[in-house]
Amino acid sequence: MAPSRAAGVVVGARSVRIMASIAALVFVFAISRLCFFHVDNAEYAIVTEFGRPTQVITSPGLGFKFPYQSVRTFDRRLFVYASPPSEFLTLEKTPVVAAGTVLWQVADPRKFYETVFDRTGAESRLGDILFAELGAAVGRNPFTTFVSTDAAAYRAEAVIAELLQRCRDVAITDYGIDVVDVQLRDFDFPKQNRLRLYARMKSERGRISMQYRSEGEEEGLKVRAVGEEEKARILGSATELSQRRRGEGEGEAARIYAQVLGQAPEFYAFLRTMEASRNLAHKNTTMVLPAGSPLFGVLFDSNYFGGGGAGAESARGDARQK
Repeated sequence: MAPSRAAGVVVGARSVRIMASIAALVFVFAISRLCFFHVDNAEYAIVTEFGRPTQVITSPGLGFKFPYQSVRTFDRRLFVYASPPSEFLTLEKTPVVAAGTVLWQVADPRKFYETVFDRTGAESRLGDILFAELGAAVGRNPFTTFVSTDAAAYRAEAVIAELLQRCRDVAITDYGIDVVDVQLRDFDFPKQNRLRLYARMKSERGRISMQYRSEGEEEGLKVRAVGEEEKARILGSATELSQRRRGEGEGEAARIYAQVLGQAPEFYAFLRTMEASRNLAHKNTTMVLPAGSPLFGVLFDSNYFGGGGAGAESARGDARQK
């Protein structure tokens, strides 16, 4: 019985050691779980002691805390918050519906934890800030600042840049939130006012078009009057020049005729007689001519204008008169 009892004691001692080892491992594991924590590179961590922050870890790696302390992590990446549409009044009291989008991230983990605690609280505060600043920006500017075809009147980018700076200052100071960007997502008339406003816009555009049409017609009349005046002036100058040229031509022709007549009066008389005979003597025409007629003399004597006919002298006299 003695050997069996000794063997039992040895087995019992081994079991105790194994259980003690297991207990020690469990204890170490529990202590490590309670005292050590890991921070990812996309996170911030805050160690709290009964709700009060004691450590702020902004670098990734392994951290240490006491077992009675807690760890709170925050995502350090960018978030997008889209505000619901809200109704505002512009400078000229025009009702509009506007909505914005905010791009934000955690900048100060301690202040963020103490003021908004989590993402839901942060976006609730951002919504309030955006509503207040967007309403102030819309109220300080006319409607054409946000919607206009006139480049001088349209200033939406400058207004949104000022809005971004205001939201950023408030968010970083009060809540430890960095507002990276703000965009105007929606800008329209309220549904109940759209038909009336569109009718007014249509009427205004019609009035402007009538004004432009009237100004165009007036300008057209001025241009046509100037054109008619210029046309009359050009035609008058052309008529005067043509008459002067015609007078000069007729004078030159008379001079040439006179010069030719002085050189060969008998030939000139002959040509005029032939021309008169062509104009008078048509087909089947019977003429009764006196004996002294130049036309009868040409028919009777081919040398009539050369001095051979009885009426040559009178023909030469007639040629000299012409």
